[in-house]
Amino acid sequence: MKNDLVTILGVTACGKTAFATTLACELGGEIISADSRQVYRRMDIGTGKDLSDYTVNGRKIPCHLIDIAEAGEKYNLFEYKRDFFRAYETIKSKGYLPILCGGTGLYIEAVLNNYDLPDVPQNPELRENLAQKSLSELTEILKTYKTLHNKTDVDTAQRAIRAIEIAEFQANAGGLRVKPAMTNPTCHCGLDPQSPLNSVILGLDISREDRRKRISERLQQRLQAGMIDEVHDILQSGVAAEDLIYYGLEYKYVTNYILGKLTYEEMFSQLEIAIHQFAKRQMTWFRGMERRGFHIHWIDALLPMAEKVEIAKEKIYPK
Repeated sequence: MKNDLVTILGVTACGKTAFATTLACELGGEIISADSRQVYRRMDIGTGKDLSDYTVNGRKIPCHLIDIAEAGEKYNLFEYKRDFFRAYETIKSKGYLPILCGGTGLYIEAVLNNYDLPDVPQNPELRENLAQKSLSELTEILKTYKTLHNKTDVDTAQRAIRAIEIAEFQANAGGLRVKPAMTNPTCHCGLDPQSPLNSVILGLDISREDRRKRISERLQQRLQAGMIDEVHDILQSGVAAEDLIYYGLEYKYVTNYILGKLTYEEMFSQLEIAIHQFAKRQMTWFRGMERRGFHIHWIDALLPMAEKVEIAKEKIYPK
């Protein structure tokens, strides 16, 4: 069976970007990002764009769906799926291999399964009813929904409320459906719109201990690289603090540090814990994908790059 694309997934700090770009250089591919926060411009260090990884052996590897929205906006899954297929069509039309790479499991699963996604409107009444609830209370409410929804990135109350809003809409509409027809008339990807995408899925596997070590080291590196200045500059440009906090993780804790709500030590400690918890949720999602029928070829993230690439090529082009 011909594969429509290659998908590379894994938890934060496992080395996905460098692996994907190296593979793209070898196979003549272009990257489509599957990261819910790397879509925002000026949010570079905190989202871990690792832009230097996109140059391999002197060649600039094209990447799509990075820096396509302004900081402060609220880009959503509906927009991502629309933009994914536009990027996919562009890459295929040039005869190159699309490589989907990222850690946002919901984004990956939505495009691979070609879900029919409505553009979910805001529900003012629901938002008002949830406004005074804590993040832990909102998380418990979110767990009660049976529809596919984002449980990975909900580390702020705003994001949890939006996830509940989407889940409630889906529940009332009968849940997610495999898309019967393309709603975007400008996208003619050559796909059977009734079928999911065929993709070899490669996952970078890393032990809990190595993952925790890498996360802690990378957090130190990002702070030394100017992550606090990055957040400060975005705030100074006029983006509201609550809009940055909405994005969670680095932008939540660093913003609260800048606002004087946390000491530096509190910011570092709480952020480190939050990233560890985030990675655990990512892995839970990927294991859930396997239970839902996706076959993920796991590759040891700590293998030398050349070995990882050779294993990947064997999976993509089996003899």
